[in-house]
Amino acid sequence: MVVAGLAPAPWAPDGPSQGEDLEVSLATFGPGDDLPSWWGHGALFVEDRRLNQARLYNYGMFDFSTGFVHKFVQGRLEFWVGEDPVRASFEMYKHLDREVTVQELNLTPAQRLVLAHALAVNVTPEHRDYLYHHYNDNCSTRPRDLIDQALGGQLLVATSVPARMSLREHTRRYSSVNLPMSLVLDYLQNDELDRPITQREEAFLPDELERQLDHLQIAGPDGALVPAVKRKWVYYQSVGMPKTPEVPPNWVPGLLAFGLAVGGAGFGLRRLELKGRRWARVLLGLLNALLGLTWGSLGVFLFIVGLFTNHMVAHHNENLLLINPVTFGALPFGLMYAFGRPRGARALRWVWVMLAGTAALGIVLKVLPWFDQANWNLIAMAAPVSFGLAAAFWRKH
Repeated sequence: MVVAGLAPAPWAPDGPSQGEDLEVSLATFGPGDDLPSWWGHGALFVEDRRLNQARLYNYGMFDFSTGFVHKFVQGRLEFWVGEDPVRASFEMYKHLDREVTVQELNLTPAQRLVLAHALAVNVTPEHRDYLYHHYNDNCSTRPRDLIDQALGGQLLVATSVPARMSLREHTRRYSSVNLPMSLVLDYLQNDELDRPITQREEAFLPDELERQLDHLQIAGPDGALVPAVKRKWVYYQSVGMPKTPEVPPNWVPGLLAFGLAVGGAGFGLRRLELKGRRWARVLLGLLNALLGLTWGSLGVFLFIVGLFTNHMVAHHNENLLLINPVTFGALPFGLMYAFGRPRGARALRWVWVMLAGTAALGIVLKVLPWFDQANWNLIAMAAPVSFGLAAAFWRKH
């Protein structure tokens, strides 16, 4: 909610604010209901106590009306930083039942002025836009870097140690509120999410940046170590929003059971169809059509995104050995099979034999160090389906 027509902040370069009069704080907003807000949000705000002015700087501004979907698919989302009233922003998140936590930073007057100047410059039209990246450049990493700049690199030094978990594990934690979408995100992203990272990189999540600042000790004016956070308080405690789990859920057993059930059901329906049960043929055809529509559409999407867009986390994705454009063939051939077309069964045989072969290849290649993508969730779900349906359609009579 950018407020149009705001005069330049008094702490802008050459403005009347003095470092002694300023307070700079980080606000962390808890996760929300929709996918973009699952990860939480963060914003810096500055208050001049003498002049009684305060502004919140929101690096999460974007516009759905200017080709958002096309830009998202291309991996070129354009975000910008806006300035908003602090109290109104907090009340908006309270209305959404999203937790609001505030950390007043323990900065010297000079450091406060450096940070306030940077924010006032960042919000100007010539500096406000940036190319968003979910993991590397977002509403949390921008405040992180500005805080570190004011601290003279002390945050970077403290967080240049191994992270407690990978980007994928964090992604699974925050997306666990919705299993289907969590699996889609897992499917679309390659082993870039599984590489070792530092705590600094974990701060793409606002909650992680909040945690790091809570534990950060910085050099005070006399050189002695002091807490980076001078004061912390909760403006609003969420009532109904579920807490993000501390560790990602283990869904492999459940997904394996699902894959075995679907693959086994397909095999059983095929045997019944060969015994003359027409209803089994219809059900099996519809099952194939459903898999082709859902999984196959994802396979086509990932294939296109991985080859023709800037989404680097989709390139060289091992999940294409499990679900790929070939899977989409189950849609038309499944419908043909349901209507009793002999060609449908022949085509489905090769669809599932090919998918079973690539799935088996994907599992075997795991012994090589280059195939280190943490995709056992997808293997557990998709491989048994391909094996079961390949076995089902291999039988001609």
